[in-house]
Amino acid sequence: MAIRGELFTKQVTLDNRSYFFNVKQNRTGDVFLQVVESKSKDGGDFDRHQIAIFADDLQKFLQGMDDSLQFIEKELKAREKAKAEKKAAKEAKFARGGDNAESGKKIYRRKGESRLVAQKNAKRVHVVSKRKNVENEENTANTADSE
Repeated sequence: MAIRGELFTKQVTLDNRSYFFNVKQNRTGDVFLQVVESKSKDGGDFDRHQIAIFADDLQKFLQGMDDSLQFIEKELKAREKAKAEKKAAKEAKFARGGDNAESGKKIYRRKGESRLVAQKNAKRVHVVSKRKNVENEENTANTADSE
C-alpha cells in the first residue's frame, strides 16, 4: 500500500483545474474512490474540494454519471438541431424576400450580387445623377456667359 492508503491515482489536467481520481483503502480495509478538484486561485493558492465514494455505492454513482452524460449529449444534439433549423429558416426568409415590415430590416441588393443583404438601421444613401450635375453646370455656365 502506498502513502495514505492510495492504491491507484489518475490525474486529469485542464486549463486552470486539475482532477485527481484516487482509489484508496482506509484503516478498516474499505476501498473507496476519492475525487479531488484542485483549482488555482490568484496569488498561487489552490482551492481544493473532494468527494469520496465507497466501493459499495460506486455502481450507483457511475450509473448516475452515465445518465448525466447521456442527457448532456442529447441536449447538445437538440440545441445544434434547433440552431441549424433557425439558420435554415432565416436563410429561406431572406431568399424569398421575407416580411420586412415585421423584422424592421431593410433589404438591399448590391450591384453584381444575386443574394439579398439585410441591414438593420442602415444609412440611406442618396444617389445624385451625374447627368443632372452636368446639365446644372452647363446651365450655370450659359447663364454666366449671357450676362
